[in-house]
Amino acid sequence: MSGSTRKNLLGYGWLFLNPLLSVLAFWFIFGFILQSSRGVPNFLGFLVIGVFFFQFTGKSMTGGTGAIRSGASMIRGFQFPRAALPVSVVVRNFLDFIPTAAVMLVLIAVIPPTEVITWRVVLVIPVIVLQTIFNVGLACLLARLGHKVPDLTNFMSIISRFWLYGSGVFFSIEDKLSNHPAILAAMQFNPIHAYLTLVRNSLLYGVDSPAWLWFMAIAWACGLLIVGFLFFWRGEESYGRL
Repeated sequence: MSGSTRKNLLGYGWLFLNPLLSVLAFWFIFGFILQSSRGVPNFLGFLVIGVFFFQFTGKSMTGGTGAIRSGASMIRGFQFPRAALPVSVVVRNFLDFIPTAAVMLVLIAVIPPTEVITWRVVLVIPVIVLQTIFNVGLACLLARLGHKVPDLTNFMSIISRFWLYGSGVFFSIEDKLSNHPAILAAMQFNPIHAYLTLVRNSLLYGVDSPAWLWFMAIAWACGLLIVGFLFFWRGEESYGRL
């Protein structure tokens, strides 16, 4: 966990409070005021999964973008694989995500309406693995871009916000965009939407996900890992020149 979090009064508690407060804020705005919960079974559980899993990738994205610049002193002083910097960002966020995922499971189990947990809950594990692999590729890709374009770090919060709204975190894109098939098809290609749907089907609704959704999740994870790592590796010689 970051040093800034450790210095707060609640320390590690913010790992749990941050997503919980986000869930409450989104529920109040989208579920209560805008009524986005209509047509979404167990909207609160739907929202909990969306917020917790999106923040895992969102933090990896913003942290990965500044990984090279924040590690500039290490790069100048030591010889080590530069890819360790963006990878360490994802590993750190993964270690923070595991206990929050446990809290997420408890919330889904106790918040009404309670769902019947089926054997499909074990499928959440490969989804987390695939999303972590995806995050590594994304962090590597953005680490080189963030090194080349310093201002990119400042844009990440804006880009992350757009991605948040386009991933079906707090509303069902299938329900809201049913009259816009072209836009719906484009948004269903979103990797985060794929991971969220797989988790919701397996954990929240206890139904099988279509094979194409699993294939897309695997393709995004493996494809971005290869592309991101190769893109990062090709610029490795320039990372000491900041």
